[in-house]
Formats: sequence, C-alpha cells, structure tokens
Amino acid sequence: MNELPFAEVIGDPIAHSKSPMIHKFWLERAGIQADYRASHVTSEDLWMFFEERRRNPCWRGCNVTLPHKQAVMTLLDRIDPAAERIGAVNTVVPEHGKLVGYNTDYIGFLEPLQPLLAQSHLFRMARIIGAGGAAKAVALALHDHGFTCVIIARDVEKAKALRAAFEPDDRLVAPLDIFAEATDFPFDDREGILDLVVNTTSLGMTGQPPLLLDFGHVPPNAVIYDIVYAPLETPLLAEARARGLRTVDGLHMLIGQAAAAFGRFFGIAAPRDADERLRAMLVA
Repeated sequence: MNELPFAEVIGDPIAHSKSPMIHKFWLERAGIQADYRASHVTSEDLWMFFEERRRNPCWRGCNVTLPHKQAVMTLLDRIDPAAERIGAVNTVVPEHGKLVGYNTDYIGFLEPLQPLLAQSHLFRMARIIGAGGAAKAVALALHDHGFTCVIIARDVEKAKALRAAFEPDDRLVAPLDIFAEATDFPFDDREGILDLVVNTTSLGMTGQPPLLLDFGHVPPNAVIYDIVYAPLETPLLAEARARGLRTVDGLHMLIGQAAAAFGRFFGIAAPRDADERLRAMLVA
C-alpha cells in the first residue's frame, strides 16, 4: 500500500503535543488524504531524522518543538529571514529538494491581537515576561508593531541580550522578582494607550510553579496574554479576569501558528470555520 503524504511534529518529549489533533482536524475538514504524526526525536538522532526524511517523497515537513528549535537550524539548507532574525525554527518544509526553516510563532502570536492592532493608539507598551526563544518571537512581533517592549526575566543578563537583539536599551529590562512585590504605583493617564502584559515562560503551566505577579504593576485596562495553554486558564489569566481585564489564552497562539504551518505543509489555508469546536476538543 502506498504511504499517504504526511507531516509531523518532532520534539523530546513529544507525547503531550496537541499538534496532531489540530492538523488532523483540519485535514478532515479540508478533505485531504494525508496524515499528521508526533515523532519522538532526541538531539542525538536529529541529523539522521532529517537525512531520512529528505529521501521520503511522502514527507511534507515538520513542526519543531523543544529542545530542537535552534539546533535544527544548522541542519537545514535555507532559513527564512524572519526565522533567522528570531533565531529559532519551528517549521521545516521541503522545497525544490532543499529543507527550508520557518518560524510561525511570530504570526501565530499576533493573530488574536489583530483587532487591537488595527486601531490607532497614542502609545503602545508591552511588558514581556521571559527571555527565551518564545519571548524573542513575541518581542520582535510587538516591536515591529510599534510597541515599546520591557523585558522582565529571572535572568537579567538574558533579558538584556534579548532586548539588544532588536533595540539595545538596558533601561527597559527588569528582574522578575521585583514584580512579585506589592506596589501601589500611581499610573498616569492611560487614555489612548495600549498596554499589554505577556507571559512567555512556563510559570503557571500544569506542574510548574505559578507566575508571581502583583497586579499593582499592571496598568489599568491592560490586556493580559499568557501563551501557556495547559491549563487553559492559568492563575495569571484567572486573576486578570477577576479584575475585569481583557485576556488572551495560549490556545490562540497555538492554533494560529499551526495554521501558518498547515498552509506550508499542504498547500491550502487551514479551514478556520470551526475554531470553537477545535478549541473545545483541545481542552476536553
């Protein structure tokens, strides 16, 4: 029997990935006879994995998750300029006999913010918690859309390095522990200002410590965005909602980045007409 065309997600570990559920849902809705898998690939096996996939005519590409988003870059023939700028690849596609690396986190992160970004603001400010690979994609995306970005991290040197990647300014970095301390900071008039607070760390994820953030540091009317999606409502989002703030959960970014990858794998746009049903499946 001939093998179906297929794409996959690779990582170590990988059993927790929701990518197969997302892509299979879209493949079925689009009527495409293809498959999407989760493949456990260790760092030691990464080179051999791509050498084998290069020779498989049914392979349409892969998503890349931890810990391979940077290591994979040395094994590819070409890196998309946007992924090069971010310094991480989460999507690999065979194109004309070459392996090409892309990063769809940038567009996936921005997708739920598009209605806000379409509006005019006197000033846009983002407080980004974290300094890892996801934080860099987020920071670059927001910087490109006119935000002044403050990088908040446990490791201040990493925060400085991230900030320097797009616009050096050590005044716009801060240690995370300061934001756990209570404050009654008197915010100025925020009329016409778009304030965004983004958690890009694993803090608040199931099995991880909570993100300790005193909301006295959060501007009134800020939008709180947590890229964690397990649990869907993190303690950060729960408190934000209790305070009447607008929130964005991590499934928005997960689905958005997957949609961008799906188009590259299968040559058509992901069918997004049933996103609410997909979300319900992902959290069931």
